[in-house]
Order: sequence, then C-alpha cells, then structure tokens
Amino acid sequence: MKIDAFLPPTSPTEIPRLAQAAEEMGFEGLWIGETSHDSLLASTLAVEHTERLDVGTAISVAFSKSPMALAYTAWDIQALAQGRFILGLGSQVKGHMERRFGVPWVPPRPKMKETIRALRTIWGAWQDGEPLDFQGRYFASNLMTPFFDPGPLEHPDIPIYLAGVNPGMARLAGEVSEGLHVHPFHTLRYLQEVLRPAVAEGARRAGRPVEDVTFVAPVFVALGKTEEDQEATFALAADQVAFYASTRTYRRVLEIHGYGDVGERLHKLSLQGRWDQMAEAVPADFLEEVILRAHPDALVPALRAKYNGVLDRLGLYLPFDGRGSWWPEFVSAWKDPGG
Repeated sequence: MKIDAFLPPTSPTEIPRLAQAAEEMGFEGLWIGETSHDSLLASTLAVEHTERLDVGTAISVAFSKSPMALAYTAWDIQALAQGRFILGLGSQVKGHMERRFGVPWVPPRPKMKETIRALRTIWGAWQDGEPLDFQGRYFASNLMTPFFDPGPLEHPDIPIYLAGVNPGMARLAGEVSEGLHVHPFHTLRYLQEVLRPAVAEGARRAGRPVEDVTFVAPVFVALGKTEEDQEATFALAADQVAFYASTRTYRRVLEIHGYGDVGERLHKLSLQGRWDQMAEAVPADFLEEVILRAHPDALVPALRAKYNGVLDRLGLYLPFDGRGSWWPEFVSAWKDPGG
C-alpha cells in the first residue's frame, strides 16, 4: 500500500506550502477535495511546487463542468505535472447539483460513463491529431480547429478515478476507470462484500483485470496515548460519521450491518438541524467498525492489519497541516519494513 495525504478544505494560498511539506515528508500522493475551494486550481498549485508527488483530485465534481472544460484543465495540469496528475471525478448528490450548482439532475452512472468517454475522445484527438467527433446522449463535441487545439503531451495518459459509495458506481469504476475513491464512510465488511466484488464485476464486463483498478481511501482513526485521549478523538470522528450516515445515498453502508433504519433517523435529525444529537443515534458497534482506535505508536501495524489486500493507497481522515513532528514520524514508520 502507498501512503498518501488528504488535504482538508484549504485556501489556495496554503497549497504550495502543504504540497511541499507532503513531498518532503515522504508521502507518495496528495489528494485534494472540492468543498469550499476548487480542486483543479489547487492541483495546479500543488504540481507546480512539487517534483515527485502524485497529485490528484478527490474529487472534482464532474457534472458542474462540461467535458471540454474538464479536458482542457486536466490536460494543462498534466503538462505541468509531467505525468503525476490523477483526475478524480465524483457525481455529487442530487440536492447539491440542483440547489448549489444549479445543474439539472440526471441518473449519474450513464452520464459519468459518457463524461469519461468524452474526455478520452477529446484527449485522443489532441494527442493524435485526429478529427474530434464525439456524439453521446448528454454531450456532443465535433469542433476542434488548430487555434483551439493544445497539441500533444509527453505524458498523455491521465488516470481517471471515480468516487463510489454504492455498487453501481463501483461497477462503473471497474469498467472504465483506473481507480476507485472509496468514501471515508466505509467499513471493512462493506469493502470486501460490496465494493470490491462490484469493481471486479465491472472489470470482467470490460474484459480487463481488476488489478488495473486502484483502491484508495481516507480512513477514520481515533488516536490517543491514553484511553481518555482516544475517547476524545473518537467523539470528533463519530460526529463526522453521523453526518455522512445521514445522507440517504450512503444508506447501503448501514444496511449491510443491519442498521438501515438508523440512516432514516439521522436524516430526520439533520433536517431538524439537531446536529449535536446525531452521533448518539449511531450504534456504538457500527462506529467501531468505521473508526480505527490506536495508540500513535501502534497506528501503522493496525492500519496494515486492517487494510492489507483491500486498499492500494490510503491516508488518514485527519487535517494535514504540514507542521509538527507527528506526520513525518508516521510516514517514516509506514515505510520502515519492520513498522
């Protein structure tokens, strides 16, 4: 497994420092989300200020932009990155697409599949100099004159990772993408019994080996040198788990553990704005499945024991601030064969 850093919502002014810190500490990848800032702009800054680090979006909202707009930006970032950029795409949920982005909601899987086909068609036209001719259900692109063609790259193959919580998007990832972004709201059982089989099914449909698909995830941890410290960090993580569990789209993670009704209760609490009561509504044994408790010195072996053979890349669902001694010590322990 590779060890990566996942950035919290971060101002563009902080990205160069954080990216350089992640590279100096020995992380192998840096993942940038899209919440209150643009992940593609942040990725541009990150690759500009690093030389070795893989930089990827986790994720960029696919349907808030046209495939052509996405294609141009990703192409330019890859030119700067010299082959280190990974385009992670997600569909977002209906409420955000309609009420935040102002985009009509359509079934996400077919639109995502078409988006990826459009991106690769556009990139292929730029790389090979062939006429652009893409016609789909949602998008059409057949105009590319020399003035608007950025031309070929030395590293034209941009990996695309898909974010998927439910098996449908996981199957699509297995069929058409190079990786699956596993949501931090997951359990080991859900990974083994739902997501990995779905990706394998998609890969079989496409006639490709499932090993071609990288599994990457941030994982919830509750760290503390004492039981009291662990309880405090566990409570913070539990609040975030409850927030995710209130999203109806993520209900299946609860259902496999027999807690589908909990999701409905959490959803109602969220509508009432009773955020401070939500963590208490999540069963304690489910929280223990999602959140890994560990002493800092035992974190690396605990992560390896849980995720070896299940994930290919992982990071911690903790704000990476690039400061202090804890992060480089963690990376060093991860890379120590005896760690």
